[in-house]
Amino acid sequence: MKTYVFDASALLAFLEDKPAAQRVDELLTDATRGRSQILMSAVNYGEVYGKIFRDYGADQARVTISGVSPLPIAVLDATAARALLAAEVKVKYKLYYADSFAAALCFENKATLVTSDSDFRRLGHGFPVIWLKP
Repeated sequence: MKTYVFDASALLAFLEDKPAAQRVDELLTDATRGRSQILMSAVNYGEVYGKIFRDYGADQARVTISGVSPLPIAVLDATAARALLAAEVKVKYKLYYADSFAAALCFENKATLVTSDSDFRRLGHGFPVIWLKP
């Protein structure tokens, strides 16, 4: 089964109905049908909540996150082991620490990253990514 990792930009594209929302919706539909699985770090999930909170307020952030919970996205905790792996990824690839959690999940699960964040280009051509148009 194919495994994908969403970073914050992937979920935000879907929630904000950006041009990339259709591609994210396709991935979510495949996961709903059991053809793939979608993972997301709790750190990146928190980034989504924080952006909505900042832009639209606490009430809208809570409503939006509540609406996300039925989606086929497994939100994985930032365990001690994941935090250490993320720190190694951060140092090796010069990523922001929050971004390094998404990359670390990809390494851990042999997954494809779904993002519109060009900072992930630092991971190199051998790192599987679905690039979303911003």
